Amino acid sequence: MMSLILAAAVEAQPAVESYGVALDIDWLGLIRAFSAVITMIAGLFFILAGTLGVLRLPDFYSRIHAAGITDTLGAELVLLSLIIQAGVSQMSFKLLLVGFFLFIAGPTATHAVAHAAHTAGLKPKLGRYKAPSIGEADK
Repeated sequence: MMSLILAAAVEAQPAVESYGVALDIDWLGLIRAFSAVITMIAGLFFILAGTLGVLRLPDFYSRIHAAGITDTLGAELVLLSLIIQAGVSQMSFKLLLVGFFLFIAGPTATHAVAHAAHTAGLKPKLGRYKAPSIGEADK
């Protein structure tokens, strides 16, 4: 991954002699690549946290809350990373539009599904949640 960042930063600029080695480093490109990697990792972290929330939480409403919040933020951070990598171009404008529609549609869809479950009569688990023991999970 680090080699990809350094490869993205190297462009044709005047060479700087340091100990007999010519360095052609575009520092702005290096900062752009590094920030794109950081936002991509942060987005993947939130997507992973949402996935773990869906797997670990006890009822439908808790799971849909975890999925709706973290996956929207994770997808927005991944799109931000792609926008940073694309630079100022038509592609970054298209990615910005996708991010805007995702920002509107993700929470709206989560609310619609939760409202449909509530209307259908699905009750949330109230009170203190106790994880089932190994033998109880199979019943």
